[in-house]
Amino acid sequence: MKVLKRIFDFYINSSIHVALSVFSLAWITLLEFELPYDKNVLFFIFFASITGYNFVKFFGLAKFHHRSLATWLKYIQLFSLVCFLLMCYYVLRLEQTTLVYISVFGVVTFLYAIPFLPKKIFLDEKQNLRSLSGLKVYVIALVWCGVTVFLPLANADFLMNWDVSITAIQRFVFVLVLMLPFEIRDLQYDSVKLATIPQQIGVKKTKLIGVLLLMVFFFLDYLKDDMQLMNLLVLLAITAITLLSVVLAKKEQSKYYSAFFVEGIPVLWLLLVLVFQLLT
Repeated sequence: MKVLKRIFDFYINSSIHVALSVFSLAWITLLEFELPYDKNVLFFIFFASITGYNFVKFFGLAKFHHRSLATWLKYIQLFSLVCFLLMCYYVLRLEQTTLVYISVFGVVTFLYAIPFLPKKIFLDEKQNLRSLSGLKVYVIALVWCGVTVFLPLANADFLMNWDVSITAIQRFVFVLVLMLPFEIRDLQYDSVKLATIPQQIGVKKTKLIGVLLLMVFFFLDYLKDDMQLMNLLVLLAITAITLLSVVLAKKEQSKYYSAFFVEGIPVLWLLLVLVFQLLT
């Protein structure tokens, strides 16, 4: 059991799980717009997600403790290096237009982790985007939206139209709501200077905001020119599951509640879409 737990913890801590979620949302975009499976862009997104997330999470640790890194962190660093090399392989197989989008999101990810601005404009001691008051969840939602909607469509030379815009707004709102259980969990750890949503309005109002945003997320689908019943049914199921995850979130939650269950909702979404497509 200990071995299985260590493998599972590595799966979570090395960002494989979150990368699968990003991969899933990108594939959902291709399926929604009836585009073929694109291995190059999807695998790039998967390996780039692992590289980016581990860079953001462990940059400070590696910078200041590189001579005395824990064994688990050394393994994650090695794994991240392999993923970075695979990311470089797949980026060379993408369209030039896609590379423009990638450069923008790459810069945002870099600035999210690396100190770059004067201390006087910050409310916390760190000098990166994730330390800016109240900005963290919006940066993450924006990057996820761009990577999972615009990247796969750009690589397929798909014309950006009204439905793409609606999908992008939906994706931004969805990821924003997914972040709320994490924000609630981190209340006991985050500096009050970060001004997270639960810190500013409390847990109950945060959950209410989550419910309202999920209503927006679902009903935006009715604004699309090409609204499909299958997508609507799957969207209804995912909205209900996500709503439940927000309502049940609390400060003293299980170690894996947000990191596995909540973060795995996009994977479930993809599975439901694939199953519905097989049945129709």
